[in-house]
Amino acid sequence: MQIAIIADDNKKELMAQFCIAYCGILSRHHLCATQITGKYIMDATGLDIELMLSGSVGGGEQILSRVSYNEIDLVFYFRSTEPRAEQGITEQNLLRLCDIHNVPVATNIATAEVLVLALDRGELDWREMVNPTSEYNRQNA
Repeated sequence: MQIAIIADDNKKELMAQFCIAYCGILSRHHLCATQITGKYIMDATGLDIELMLSGSVGGGEQILSRVSYNEIDLVFYFRSTEPRAEQGITEQNLLRLCDIHNVPVATNIATAEVLVLALDRGELDWREMVNPTSEYNRQNA
């Protein structure tokens, strides 16, 4: 599975704790993250994470692009609950694209735990058939 990880500044520590707790599950999948979040998690867990640009310079848009091409199977996006001026277009587009492409997205720790446990039980394997870059589709091309 292709998993995207994004965390707003005041949620990076919570995301790192989540990744520590579920490191065994996450390590079996391809992870990508915005740069600062990814480095933070890699330092805390040792997980191998493909780093995108920093969120402030286009990392969120890189992940948006992958979601729009249906190349992401699951998104963990721990977002700030504080209103801020720059919040908006990228966040709204991410959630909209996840809805369009049926990509499960967690915006808080409770939903993230439900999804990561479902991932571990194989309940998200249907994503392998719709993701054009999945191993399933590379073998059947």
